[in-house]
Amino acid sequence: MDIATFLGIFSAFALVITAITSGGGMSAFINIPSLMIVAGGTLGATFINYPLKDVLKVGGILKNAVFQNKSTPQQWIPIFVDFANKARKEGVLSLEGTVSKMKDPFLKKGIQMAVDGLEPQSIKDILETEIEFIRARHRLGVDIFASMGAFSPAMGLIGTLIGLVQMLQSMEDPSTIGPSMAVALITTFYGAIMANLLFLPISGKLKTRSQEELFAKELMLEGVMAVTKGDNPRIVEQKLHAFLAPRLRKSAYGR
Repeated sequence: MDIATFLGIFSAFALVITAITSGGGMSAFINIPSLMIVAGGTLGATFINYPLKDVLKVGGILKNAVFQNKSTPQQWIPIFVDFANKARKEGVLSLEGTVSKMKDPFLKKGIQMAVDGLEPQSIKDILETEIEFIRARHRLGVDIFASMGAFSPAMGLIGTLIGLVQMLQSMEDPSTIGPSMAVALITTFYGAIMANLLFLPISGKLKTRSQEELFAKELMLEGVMAVTKGDNPRIVEQKLHAFLAPRLRKSAYGR
């Protein structure tokens, strides 16, 4: 689990609830009809904006924000250096035995195509297409949560307008104006909370996760191409080190 995501959500809601309870009771901030307007309206608008199959994937997309990929780009470099050593000594076909042990589908696909004897340019074209489709899928998840972050405050405003209309209809009884106004404002509160403490931060985290994964895939692509072309292991390492900040570069050759 990504500790930053968990801590962010927990601390944000904890501080808001603490502020509310220290200034009065929580009961004044609980209104089921207002919550139904904001949550239901946001969900409905999202269904209108996106195909059903895409919205139903939200649960799976959310896992990318909550659970962190423990692999890092620098850990792939020694793997590709080993591949390059083996390929230069025994030929690319010698990597066939390692393909079944690879857990990353992208890397497995790239090495398998090299073993199968595809031309380097064909391998590059296929893997670049794969990266583009990964980028498109990630962009969809980011856009869905960003849209929900835009819809929820708007639904809150609609709920506020509904509450104001209901309040104006009962102006003959001054005692109802205060409570009615409070209820009208709660929907805006719900919309702001959902947008700024959930949907927009999750959208931002998904964007960061996407950039991290695409960066790793670009590094893998370069590594697969270098191994396929039979580059010297030292050259392979130098090519892949170009993807890393200088402080993260650790050479197997002492330099």
